[in-house]
Amino acid sequence: MKRQRTLLIVVGMIGFLHAAAMTAMAQDQGEDTSKPEPAARTYNPLAWDYQDPSGDQDSAPAVQPDVRPLTGIQIPTLGSPEFRHSYWVPGFQYSNIVSSTSLNQTTASGWNSTSYLVGNLSLLEAWSRSQLSMNYSGGALFPSDSKQNRGYFHLLGLSHISDWGRWRLVILDQFSYLPDSPFGFGGGTGISIPGIGGSLGAPLPGLGGSYQPNQTVLTTFGTRYGNALATQVSYKLSRRGSINVAGFYGILRFLQPGNIQSNDYGGNLGYDYALGKKDTIGVLYRFSAFRYIGAPQAALNDHAIHLSYGRKITGRLALQISGGPEITTFAVPIGTATSQIGESVSANLNYATTYNRLLLTYSHGVSNGSGVQAGSASDQVQTELSRQLSRSWRGNFNFGYAHNGNLGNLAAGQTGQTFNSYYVGGNLSHPLGREATFSVAYTSRIQTSNQAVCAGGICNTNHTENQITLGVSWHARPFVLR
Repeated sequence: MKRQRTLLIVVGMIGFLHAAAMTAMAQDQGEDTSKPEPAARTYNPLAWDYQDPSGDQDSAPAVQPDVRPLTGIQIPTLGSPEFRHSYWVPGFQYSNIVSSTSLNQTTASGWNSTSYLVGNLSLLEAWSRSQLSMNYSGGALFPSDSKQNRGYFHLLGLSHISDWGRWRLVILDQFSYLPDSPFGFGGGTGISIPGIGGSLGAPLPGLGGSYQPNQTVLTTFGTRYGNALATQVSYKLSRRGSINVAGFYGILRFLQPGNIQSNDYGGNLGYDYALGKKDTIGVLYRFSAFRYIGAPQAALNDHAIHLSYGRKITGRLALQISGGPEITTFAVPIGTATSQIGESVSANLNYATTYNRLLLTYSHGVSNGSGVQAGSASDQVQTELSRQLSRSWRGNFNFGYAHNGNLGNLAAGQTGQTFNSYYVGGNLSHPLGREATFSVAYTSRIQTSNQAVCAGGICNTNHTENQITLGVSWHARPFVLR
């Protein structure tokens, strides 16, 4: 039954993504190229709110095609603006989140509010053959509930890219220090993304979910920090073929006891073959090792082989579908099993029109266990739909679902614990001049389990938190370095 459900989800996701790709192909092929371009200025979907750091706003930037490997470690994009300058931008953000009892509070306290004072910084340094991007956000949080302590949070994203023709080197790092799970964190506001955000924010690392510690169980206790470091080398064998090799290392740590801390590391080897300008196929082998601190299950080793397909239309579509068998071995037998054979699947869709943007990701496979299990069989779906509602108002809808279940075949009479986590919500944002933005958001975070979980001072199988957020963000004009 469990495998049938997984296969139905996989088939449904692949069917949806394939239909989206075919629709984009039909639109692309059906355009009348003889129709003259309008005389008025047009905006690429990537450049709704683009600002040139030099202050020249007379034309939208050229969009550079996305060159991330299909079988690489990063999520594909629609492309990126052509940055004409190196610059840095500081910013500030204030958000007030009014919420019902937090999912991971130690005592129930009903509705309360938490104020976030955040400093932001984005830096882009470009040379002739390399580019450095840095995005940082950090600050303090002040709960109105006296039973909760004041705290801090930090988010950092770093990427360095070097390109020497056939060779391409990418170094990426993502760090977070947060008061609770990042899954749905921030109540639909920008505090969940490092840097100033928007078009002036430097490109983010964009590591795929398989290359960073999973944290999708909402009732893990207290402040935690995690880091994912990865490097990748790509080499063009020919005009159509390329090979890429990557290694990654991640950690997940909790300041409070009661959670499982882990180290993750591994690597992958991939080969891409371009069928044309838009379509690519590939094959990937990935090895992942999960190591647990102080847990009876000390280690898991995971091997996955994927066949992949991708389609990219710059500024409009980035589609990636990948899947294949997965073999996991256990240092300590689970029931009577020392290994299991399953399937691993991932899919990513990034689609844009003039006024709309759709982001959708799906993954299925073995993960680190999110701090509550020593390894888990997980499914994860996240989607974001954004639309330019008018000249000044923009709306976003967000939804996420994650399932974490036990690995292996348990002995007779044993029942493994499963967790289902959800977040759903949306926000509206309005610019206040050229440098400031006002936003209002609502988010609901929900968790269900087949066994009681104690959170908020109450033990139950269901936990729900509602959040209403008001926020204001501001950033300075860019400081051009050169």
